[in-house]
Amino acid sequence: MTLGSLLYTDVEDDLRAAVSALLTDRCRPSHVAALYDGVPVDAGLWQGIAHELGLAGLLVCEDLGGAGASARETAVVLEELGRAVAPVPFLTSSVIATQVLLESGSDLVRGVASGQERAALVVPWSTAPGRDLPQLSVAEGALCGRVRSVAGVLDADLLLVPVPGDAGVDLYAVRASEADARPVVSLDMSRPLADVDLTGAHGILIASGPPGAAAVQRGLMWGAGLLASEQLGVARWCFDTTLAYVKERRQFGRAVGGFQAVKHRLADLFVQLEGAAAAARYAAGALADDADDVEVAVAVAQAYCSDIAVHVAEETIQLHGGIGMTWEHPAHLYLKRAKAGHIALGTAGWHRTRLADLVDLPASPANILAI
Repeated sequence: MTLGSLLYTDVEDDLRAAVSALLTDRCRPSHVAALYDGVPVDAGLWQGIAHELGLAGLLVCEDLGGAGASARETAVVLEELGRAVAPVPFLTSSVIATQVLLESGSDLVRGVASGQERAALVVPWSTAPGRDLPQLSVAEGALCGRVRSVAGVLDADLLLVPVPGDAGVDLYAVRASEADARPVVSLDMSRPLADVDLTGAHGILIASGPPGAAAVQRGLMWGAGLLASEQLGVARWCFDTTLAYVKERRQFGRAVGGFQAVKHRLADLFVQLEGAAAAARYAAGALADDADDVEVAVAVAQAYCSDIAVHVAEETIQLHGGIGMTWEHPAHLYLKRAKAGHIALGTAGWHRTRLADLVDLPASPANILAI
């Protein structure tokens, strides 16, 4: 991979501008905060992203009704969705579920690519690539079992259910109406979780054995790699907003950003943010090119970006002083998204341990304890 491939192209800049403009118009912080009071998301937001911008099938080739873009363009979209903590199922449906369907060769991907259907992979949101899947079973043609804390399932039309077996994974496509999804209280209500009871549900077998296992792992790998770009977007909003605030907020007759202690904290955050940007961008490039070191790139990006997103969000709360602690200020929305993302698709500690295995270094006991 060349250095140039880490830079943003003109096409990606145009895509970023289009997504940012739509989110500015339809996804204000007050809209996201209203979710915590039970106000549903405006359906026009997803319609705009999926249909008006045509992003639901961004990763799907044109022959199957998609846009034929790569992980690089998708990462740009996720950066903007992270900057707005947008409550849309782009990561769960248009990335994870789409990759599962593409790898399994299922024609069901056409419906997801068109935006007519939303899909979700039925595994706990904390499931990392390579980790064990929920122990579901099949009896007399019907699924049995319950999966806890699944993301993207409440507004999904199609559920992708992996059932582990001796020869791999049997992957079923199940209509959402066949399952019982009950929302659970979660820290980040902009990405709600649900417990899914599949007992008695009937589905279509779309992949079996090693191909089924490969499809699920591909979805989780792409999800973990591109989640880093969303976390980068969260961190960038926090940094930019904090920088603007300390330039305006005055204490003792001068802007608080002029105090050396504040400047040093912001300088440290900027360095960490640039490191996260490089890690996330490299992971997106590795996924796009199916590079030999893609697993290493994903592990590095996820281990680094999830920690940085939380740290920058916490610093945002602190550097905004009292106003950062209030419900009215949107900083808490970003901290919740960062905290929830910290355990999504594998903790930072798990990815560091995974990285140690990939580069043939022994994992430290401290990292193992952090899993």
